[in-house]
Amino acid sequence: MAPRAVWKGVLKIAEMTCPVSLYTAASTAERISFHTLNRKTGNRVHRQFIDEVSGKPVETEDQVKGYDKGDGDYVILEPEEIAAAVPESDKTLTVETFLPCDEIDDLFFDKPYYVSPSTPVASDAFTLIREGMKSRQSAALARTVIFRRMRSILIRPHGDGLIATTLNFDYEVRSAADAFSDVPAIKIDDEMLELAEHIIKTKAGKFDPKSFDDRYESALAELVQAKIEGRKLKPQKRPEPTKVVNLLEALRQSAKGAGSKAATRSKPAATEAPRKKAS
Repeated sequence: MAPRAVWKGVLKIAEMTCPVSLYTAASTAERISFHTLNRKTGNRVHRQFIDEVSGKPVETEDQVKGYDKGDGDYVILEPEEIAAAVPESDKTLTVETFLPCDEIDDLFFDKPYYVSPSTPVASDAFTLIREGMKSRQSAALARTVIFRRMRSILIRPHGDGLIATTLNFDYEVRSAADAFSDVPAIKIDDEMLELAEHIIKTKAGKFDPKSFDDRYESALAELVQAKIEGRKLKPQKRPEPTKVVNLLEALRQSAKGAGSKAATRSKPAATEAPRKKAS
């Protein structure tokens, strides 16, 4: 089944336009989800909004947004007032500038979307834009209204298409200086630094998303299946507490372990046991 576009509009660069569609590139839809039940009856329960003073449920038509000015004094905002204040989408993804692909810090990255031409006629313009950006190793910084919010979006070439990543606003990214303010300035011993560099070098590799399993999700799936089948699962063993050792000695031991693993990985393929083919 073809994916459903979450946004359709026009990619505009100067006077050139190209009809495009945005598709969600990352989703949590495949994760295991639960319903909340009444333990006694087994029936699902539903949330209600309760008036915190009267304790009575508030129906949907009586619910409005309110901004707290302080001390519980609220400004009431009617739905039509909010709708009138929010900018309307003109369905145009307007490119404001081009910049190097690595210009923007990853801290500003929010959510990725696949971008593809929305009509066969748009394929020529789309391909021209994609290849031009590839040859210049450039990304496009654009703006549009998506999901009722004006968003800055970084567009980069990706395979046969483009990736559009919504960006966090400056006020949404917290200060790194505040987070690292308690980190003391320490002079690192040369031997310790060399050992750390050795460990990093021997454990160097490449990112393969398939090699990282979601252990939490796998454990939940196993638990659900066991409950369905009436089986009991053995409790998972808790990891042994890490022993506090001298940092330099820990680096030396780690370097030895990393070296032996690297030697094992470097053995010729002929020495490995043959693998059975799947039947």
